[in-house]
Amino acid sequence: MENEVLITYAKKAMENAYAPYSRFSVGAALLTREGEIFTGCNVENASYGASICAERCAAMKAVSEGYTSFVKIAVVSDSGEYTYPCGICRQFLAEFMENGSVVLEDKNGKIREYSLAELLPHTFVLLTD
Repeated sequence: MENEVLITYAKKAMENAYAPYSRFSVGAALLTREGEIFTGCNVENASYGASICAERCAAMKAVSEGYTSFVKIAVVSDSGEYTYPCGICRQFLAEFMENGSVVLEDKNGKIREYSLAELLPHTFVLLTD
């Protein structure tokens, strides 16, 4: 899957962001191992803790449809700067995205790609044995 395609999906998703408090709209497009794309946008709430980031929105949509193995996620914002996933999103994605990557684009159309391991080098793992 070309990074540009995922960026396009993420930009379209960003149009639906609900960000009346931060005025910071974010869109994400997630590629599953099976080749499906799920999108998400940030949805804020007056009770800030109830807000959801675009990355987790996309991931929850995928999981709710039975997809639990992710290859790549693209993230964009209306800031025009590279918008990296927050710490919670990085940890959340790590549950489903082993060896996956994060794709970012700035206002000049320059794309950067990082492995999730680069962005979250010491993932928390719950030992169940």
